[in-house]
Amino acid sequence: MDNRKLHYLALPGAIALGAILRLGNLDGKFLWLDEVITAIFSFGRNYNNVPLEVIISFHQLQQIFVFQPEVGCDRIAENLALQSTHPPLFFCLLHNWFELVNPLSPSWVWTLRAFGVFWGVSAISAIYLLNTKAFSPSAGQKAAIMMAVSPFGVYLSQEARHYTLPVFLITLALLGLILIQQDFISKRLRAWVWAFWTIVNIIGLYVHYFFILAMVAEVVTLLAVMYRYRRNLPHYSKLFFTLAISAIIISFIPWLPVLIGHFNRPETDWIPSPHNVAPLYQIFAAWLLSIAAFPVENQPIAIAILSGLGILIFGGWVLWLSFKGIKQLWKSTNLSVFTLASFTIIVLLEFLAIVYFLGKDITITPRYNFVYYPAFLALVAAGLNKSSERTQTFSLIFLGSLLSCVFVISNLVFQKPYNPQQVAQNINLEPSIPLIVVMGYKDYQNVALGLSFALGLEKVRDAGDFVFLERSLNSYESVWQKLALLPPLKAPLLNLWVVAPDLRQREYPPQLALSEHSCLIDTKQHYRIGVPYQLYRCKN
Repeated sequence: MDNRKLHYLALPGAIALGAILRLGNLDGKFLWLDEVITAIFSFGRNYNNVPLEVIISFHQLQQIFVFQPEVGCDRIAENLALQSTHPPLFFCLLHNWFELVNPLSPSWVWTLRAFGVFWGVSAISAIYLLNTKAFSPSAGQKAAIMMAVSPFGVYLSQEARHYTLPVFLITLALLGLILIQQDFISKRLRAWVWAFWTIVNIIGLYVHYFFILAMVAEVVTLLAVMYRYRRNLPHYSKLFFTLAISAIIISFIPWLPVLIGHFNRPETDWIPSPHNVAPLYQIFAAWLLSIAAFPVENQPIAIAILSGLGILIFGGWVLWLSFKGIKQLWKSTNLSVFTLASFTIIVLLEFLAIVYFLGKDITITPRYNFVYYPAFLALVAAGLNKSSERTQTFSLIFLGSLLSCVFVISNLVFQKPYNPQQVAQNINLEPSIPLIVVMGYKDYQNVALGLSFALGLEKVRDAGDFVFLERSLNSYESVWQKLALLPPLKAPLLNLWVVAPDLRQREYPPQLALSEHSCLIDTKQHYRIGVPYQLYRCKN
């Protein structure tokens, strides 16, 4: 088969492989807190639909996740404005997707996550176009293949969250940026290119607030390019720039008051303060994880060490090869390298400003690196295309990343925060004994977390009850009092699990009253996976 045929098969092959990997075990993993939030709002519901302060069975809680087709985008936007911290477009689109796809899908969880898969696969085509225009068709092929088997890309795609849609949009925005700077070189202006770039950024702002970081990086990069060509800019370039930025800003004004209000909400309180230089190596770790990811989480120490070394050696080798190629590219297509590198560096500087000036270490979780992920991967692929002339080298990189994707699909890498599957298995300690789980909550985040545990328990046992009891800011005393006042429970023996965010193990009371039952703490059954949960054995 000649090279031309291989070229035309590379993109469809990358798309097909990317889709297969992203659909693997899609509904097998348990929903976690953020995905529950996605489901609540995209289904047209809000936290007012969650039964609080009353005992409800796991099966009854499933009714919260019944799709509401009659709810419109205006209602979804209103719910988000009042009870969340996100712009509305992703949730509105997911609502429409659910109405279209769910009747044909194996489960509502599959439908929920398949929306992210759709945009994750679409991003493969987008990055092919980006690198083809910025460098060469072969660089486009490499980029598409690398994104198809990127473990970070597969992980993002399998999350029922608004990550892959902005990845797709950021990739298109970078494509628009490359086309604009190429027009500067050829001394022409194409109105459709500016319109395309403007529209993509407008859409992106209504998908994820972090798109603001991407847009600022694009604008700064564009200004730098315009300054570089200031003596030879096409006529009306500054006018087109002014009109584009004005349109983007004006379009977001209707949602701006909501954005300002969201800044002070407690949903972001979980993000910790930075620890010295930890954010710097966490950023580097995110670069490695876009290429290689081997099992480290919840593994025996020997496997964790070997996997960590494997990620460092393999990922570091790939980055080193890429850097060599980028240095060569700088001599021939330096403006494309400058555009993508400038965008990436500016976003990273924005990250560090958030970390060290606002005291929010957003680098502690890899998922937020989606903001610069397309530009970073495009550069890595372009560098490898230049330096890895031997097919065997790229094949080895491909196989290492492909193996990493298998680990992601198998839930050995990028495990769900709070690990709802493990929590459900731990709480289902004795399936034959009736079970009630109490969630002490102080905000909507706690409620969503409790729902994720309830959904997990519903998958591993036939029956059980759940109750959300509100607590004060610094005390669980009101929860203990409410427990004693719950309606009588018929079972003579009960397992009571108390999920108590912020409570230390020694602060759990040795004895609790549950309606007509007396409950004694089982000190051997205390766990903490993000939040603590404790078993009490009850009898009347």
